[in-house]
Amino acid sequence: QVHLVESGGGLVQAGGSLRLSCAASGIALRINDMGWYRQGPGKQRELVAIITSSGTTNYADSVKGRFTVSRNNVKMSVNLQMNTLKPEDTAVYFCNAAVITLGGARSDTWGQGTQVTVSS
Repeated sequence: QVHLVESGGGLVQAGGSLRLSCAASGIALRINDMGWYRQGPGKQRELVAIITSSGTTNYADSVKGRFTVSRNNVKMSVNLQMNTLKPEDTAVYFCNAAVITLGGARSDTWGQGTQVTVSS
């Protein structure tokens, strides 16, 4: 019912910046929390940043002060501004949304992911 598509990944040198975008399309009663997760080589998927419908944010300690998450409720989009990138940030980044369906149920929705590679 709701589809997420990420964009903005790529190859960047350490210390550089990238901005990831995630656009949602479809029908829902509302979208509550939205966020970004990442999965590096040989690692489990981990939370990077979340933002509530009212704008409250939370970040993983490893990215705090470097990454900024924002959302536009009209456009149904969420962005991740990534500054001072490190090789440890190399991962596939996934957009996530907590969707409340027209029937009132909560359903996690995931994008396909976008690759971020940071060279040293």
